[in-house]
Amino acid sequence: MSNKILILLLPFFLIVGSAHAQDDDSVASSPVQNQVPKQTAAVWHEIAPVNLEKLAIMEDSLTTTADSMFNAFLPDTRTGYCERFVRQLIHALKIPNSFYYDFKKITDRINIIYADDSAFKIYNWGIQPTINTERYYGAIQLPEEKLKLYGLTDFTDQLGKGMADSVLTGGKWVGAIYYRVMSKMVEGKKVYTLFGFNGSSPISNYKILDPLTIDEKGIKFGAPIFGYPSENFRGKPVNRFVLEYKKGVQVGMNWDAERNAIVFDYLVSQINDPHRKYTFVPSGGYDGFRWGNGVWNYVRDLIPITILQDGQAPDGTDK
Repeated sequence: MSNKILILLLPFFLIVGSAHAQDDDSVASSPVQNQVPKQTAAVWHEIAPVNLEKLAIMEDSLTTTADSMFNAFLPDTRTGYCERFVRQLIHALKIPNSFYYDFKKITDRINIIYADDSAFKIYNWGIQPTINTERYYGAIQLPEEKLKLYGLTDFTDQLGKGMADSVLTGGKWVGAIYYRVMSKMVEGKKVYTLFGFNGSSPISNYKILDPLTIDEKGIKFGAPIFGYPSENFRGKPVNRFVLEYKKGVQVGMNWDAERNAIVFDYLVSQINDPHRKYTFVPSGGYDGFRWGNGVWNYVRDLIPITILQDGQAPDGTDK
C-alpha cells in the first residue's frame, strides 16, 4: 500500500466520536434510496471471476464479524470486533474494482449507499459499546481500480453548538447513518447533499442535510448552499441544515419527488422554549427546501395544514 493510501485510511482506525444509541426514529422513518445505481450494472464484468470468488469468501467473514460487532453479549467487546471488521473490510476493498461489488450479505448489517451519480460509495454504521452510547464509523470509496478510500472520523462531540456552521476537512465528519445522496451543480462544481440521522446526545436526536464536496485536495463536509440563517452568525447561512429534537420522537426529512422538494417536519418546543432543542417535537406542519439559483431555498409551510373548527368536516363544510 502506498503512503498516500495509508494517510487516507488512518482516520478509519481512529474514529472515537460517541453518540447515544439510535432509537426508533432512524432510517426506518426515511426510505433509503436504491443502493446500487443503474450505472454500475454495466460494469460488473470488470471484476474478474477469481476476484468475485475472493470477495464472496471475504464477505462471509465480514458477516460473521459484523454479527459479533453488533450483538456480542459483553458490550465492551464490540469495539474490538468493530476494529476487526474494519481491517477485514479494507482487505476486501483492495480487490480490484471492489467498488462495483454490492456486498448484499452485509447490507442488512451496515449501511452502504452510492451517490446518485455513482461518483462514490459510502460505508457507515454505528455500534453500541455500552447501553447508552453509540459510536459511528464510516468511509467513502471512489470508483477506481486501485483502492482509494477516505476514512471518516466522527467529530460530533467537538462541534457543540457549531454543528450547523462548521466546515470539516481532513476526514472529520458529523457521524450519521445516511439514507439518501443528491447531487447538484454549484458554480461549476458538484456538491452532494447527504441525508442522515445522528443520535449523538442522550436527550436528543438529529436529522441532518450535510453538503459534501470531493476534489484533488480530498473531501469536505459543509457548504453555504442553504437559504437558511445561522443562529450563531448574524446575516450568514448555515453550512449544514440540522434538525435537533426530543429523543424517542419520530421526525421525517426526505426528498418528495411529487413536490420537487425536500420535506421535513416543522418542530416546536413542548415547553415553549426555543433554546431547548431537546424539547422539540413535530407541530403537524411541514417545511421544506426547493433547489434554485445554486442553493436550497427554504419554504415555510410547504404543505399547508388546514385547522378545522369544531364541527367542521375535512372538506371545509359543516357536519
